Amino acid sequence: MLDLIVRTGKLVTPEGVRQADLGIKDGQIAQIAPEISEPARQEVSAEGLHVLPGLIDVHVHFNEPGQAHWEGIATGSAARAAGGGTAFFDMPLNSLPCTLDAPSFDQKLAAMRASSHTDFALWGGLTPQNLERLPELALRGVIGFKAFMSNSGLPEFPHCDDGSLYEGMRIAARLGLPVAVHAESDALTAHFARQKQQQGQTTWRDYLDSRPVFTELEAIQRALLLAQETGCRLHIVHISSGAGVALAAEAKARGVDVSLETCPHYLAFTEEDLERLGALAKCAPPLRSGDQQTLLWNQVLQGLVDIIGSDHSPSPPEMKQGDDFFALWGGIAGVQSTLAVLLTEGWQARGLALEQIARLLATNPAQRFGLQGKGLLAEGYDADFALVDLQQTHTLKPQDLHQRHPISPYLGRRFVGVVRETWLRGQRVYALGKIEKPNEVRLLTRHL
Repeated sequence: MLDLIVRTGKLVTPEGVRQADLGIKDGQIAQIAPEISEPARQEVSAEGLHVLPGLIDVHVHFNEPGQAHWEGIATGSAARAAGGGTAFFDMPLNSLPCTLDAPSFDQKLAAMRASSHTDFALWGGLTPQNLERLPELALRGVIGFKAFMSNSGLPEFPHCDDGSLYEGMRIAARLGLPVAVHAESDALTAHFARQKQQQGQTTWRDYLDSRPVFTELEAIQRALLLAQETGCRLHIVHISSGAGVALAAEAKARGVDVSLETCPHYLAFTEEDLERLGALAKCAPPLRSGDQQTLLWNQVLQGLVDIIGSDHSPSPPEMKQGDDFFALWGGIAGVQSTLAVLLTEGWQARGLALEQIARLLATNPAQRFGLQGKGLLAEGYDADFALVDLQQTHTLKPQDLHQRHPISPYLGRRFVGVVRETWLRGQRVYALGKIEKPNEVRLLTRHL
């Protein structure tokens, strides 16, 4: 007997969309057929709904342990589930301690197991101060190593100079793990910021001017060169510009082992929105021009972007208030809205295929990071999926948000699609606005 049958859903697979039943046994998809005749302990109707593979967000900051007042694992993972997500990769900062060695990894792992509503993976940090600790993080099961090429904003997580990044990539290559880089030039961004601040120029426009596109391109170029030299798998996080994607895609075409990530806020907003939204939309790299966004969308449609991650980086509201735009916390709270942005700005507005959305948000993350049994609606895979009503729209309101602080640049925005339910290995974790705790959550590690 099957545990669960999901009836007559429109399954989104790499081959396209087809109507079928899903039969689930022991947390895995046991059968996919036009009509399953076997008995089941439970049946759920998905008639009129699309069934997407559970979304995997490779880039979140849930800030626990140590700074759960910024977000927290329980609230952050609840928001992830409400957005159709069944897994996330938590960054090694802004938790305290940062995940830089085995003891700090163990602390975060214990907090995740106690509070998460979905499966998860943990990034380890790569800084000049912990190169000798990378092997022990690998043994603990990190999904990869995260490095900053510019100021992270936290003294506990210093940026990597070229020598440290080179050595870290050599170690990561030997360990068989990828390195993710925040690619902005520290020398250039610090220089321009210092100029602006010395002249008393601290508005949102001054902040944008201190981080022009070429500061991103310069860092991407260096990261690509170091990855090619060391043989390291490289993942470039939150590429903000079409020019940045073009640079990395060209290197990928000539054989550099690199994956490209952008974020929904670069697809939903331009720099002109920053004046209206203020610090809610401050991020690094910053929002770009309409021309760069158009180019970025074209590259998404062409399949040049591999992964879209939220880069959910919230803070208490008071850290977003003040007159000096440089001093305000830079991070966008949007973990719940990634699918909504792609359905609205991609599927409805630009003809982005649903199967391509599934690849960007589930299949590609699972394949790039070696997650066994994740990212596809296929027999033998984990029964991770979201039931989505594409006939409905919704306007995001503060009471809809499951994250700790009900602030987001997406508030008031009208979106296509409503996530009705989210299921993790055959257990419902979200339905009708309510979060349910699964019996088990798992640490996801790389299977080479």
